[in-house]
Amino acid sequence: MRYIRYVFLGSLGLLLVSVAFANRDAVTLSLLPDAFANVIGLNYTIEMPLFLVILGAIIAGLLIGFVWEWLREYKHRAEAARKAQEVQDLSRQLKREKRRADTAEQKDEVLALLDEAS
Repeated sequence: MRYIRYVFLGSLGLLLVSVAFANRDAVTLSLLPDAFANVIGLNYTIEMPLFLVILGAIIAGLLIGFVWEWLREYKHRAEAARKAQEVQDLSRQLKREKRRADTAEQKDEVLALLDEAS
């Protein structure tokens, strides 16, 4: 299974390098459309290779997805933490009750021995 993973990762790496070499031309990214930028007076642009734009968009999408999923699962993690705390509290209470039962049982045995002697 490890070798299959290495083959997959190697193939993915070769694919990404191939895409990078095929898309080396510079593209211009603008913050706003030209008409809107002229009205506001803010026209921020940057030139970079297309493969950086593509890979940056993939990474940004993954990060946004991870954060979205982490926020969505918050209620499940909180409920699991509450349940774990409840289990821990009940476990402590059970140990305490077992100790009390053991000491009460020992006392009963002594009383039973005394009753038999008399």
